[in-house]
Amino acid sequence: MNRLQAGVIVLVAGLATAVGVSGQTPAPARPAPAPQGASAANAEAGRKLFVSYGCYQCHGYEAQGSSATGPRLGPRPLQFAALSKYVRAPTGQMPPYTAKVLPDADLTIIYAFLQSRPAPQAVEDIPLLK
Repeated sequence: MNRLQAGVIVLVAGLATAVGVSGQTPAPARPAPAPQGASAANAEAGRKLFVSYGCYQCHGYEAQGSSATGPRLGPRPLQFAALSKYVRAPTGQMPPYTAKVLPDADLTIIYAFLQSRPAPQAVEDIPLLK
């Protein structure tokens, strides 16, 4: 078991304890809360998930996007609630990533990766463009 899987198990166990496990039918799922900050560990785990779910294929390995394939997602991503809503029911050519395909816990970790992306270098600071 890798550290990411162990972290997800701890998260699920903590949620089950906080909510209380019973034989009752669970309430409808709510979107995961927005992450508070992008720690280095979450950002690296988010990078791995970003690649494993194939997000890089349209948005690039650094979430930089392309006018031909998909928009830039970082360094200042949409608010988490808006991003989550769009990922679940996108418009245009993006396929939907339902909670069965991309669990809220994984989406939260991917969001930490998107938050961690550095801002692009200013045009006037690029020597080849002077």
